Amino acid sequence: MSAATIVIAAHNEEAVIGATLDALLPQVAVPSDIIVSANGCSDSTAQTAASRGVRVIDRSEPGKPGALNAADALVDGFPCIYLDADIIVPADGVAKLLEHVAAHQGVQAVVPERRVVSTASSWPVKAYFAISDRLPMFRTGLFGRGMIVLTREGRERFDSFPPLIADDLFLDSLFTPDQKSTAQECVVTITAPRTTRDLLNRLIRVRRGNAQLRSAAERGEIAITVRPADRWSWLRDVVLREPRLAPASIPYVVITFLAALRARRTDDSWGRDESTRAAPSSSSRQERS
Repeated sequence: MSAATIVIAAHNEEAVIGATLDALLPQVAVPSDIIVSANGCSDSTAQTAASRGVRVIDRSEPGKPGALNAADALVDGFPCIYLDADIIVPADGVAKLLEHVAAHQGVQAVVPERRVVSTASSWPVKAYFAISDRLPMFRTGLFGRGMIVLTREGRERFDSFPPLIADDLFLDSLFTPDQKSTAQECVVTITAPRTTRDLLNRLIRVRRGNAQLRSAAERGEIAITVRPADRWSWLRDVVLREPRLAPASIPYVVITFLAALRARRTDDSWGRDESTRAAPSSSSRQERS
């Protein structure tokens, strides 16, 4: 049983929160080690979580940063695991992550390994992930898993989550390469969006969040250095090394361009990929990076 605290920010996640908690509960010492911070929900997310005996915060205001900060005020045990509401943590996954932390002195932030499954996706989505899943940033960054473990020292590196979308990129920016690590012994399975439209919805949100964070850092509002976007990594690090993937690079580039174009619109709203939330499997989740 883990001695960690698990924080889950959840907005209208009634379709997945029950399965997420059911996978977690056998892995924690007591249900109160899990804090679900429901925010701006119009469904039964909070009630479903409460029925599992976990600690629940039911905030009327929507917004993940506020939800995370509200939950942080209740955290009394470390390490602390920040978990997206649609992750199904594999059996013993929490224990394996904590063992990894304990075995790597100086590491303050740990993420699991990830595996992307696109069997139910359209061919352009399959092609996109054939490229993106091989990008080096997903091997070295704290994003793309929806699950980040921070030690007490790691959490002390910042006061609170800023009111920005890209919380995982924010955390990634706080640590040097030798202070963060990937626990390959724990693998989370990511279900790719089913359609190109679903994928675009996700990518638009990601790009807006990343641009928002970088702008705040450039203005000095946040004292961090955000890793720069590497627009040619898909060619240099993937296609040139595996020429057989050249055909997949065409939909990858087109989808990436469309997402960047739409993300620059002045409309601050964005969609959420709902394509894999309706019927979660025992090992699937959404990628949020």
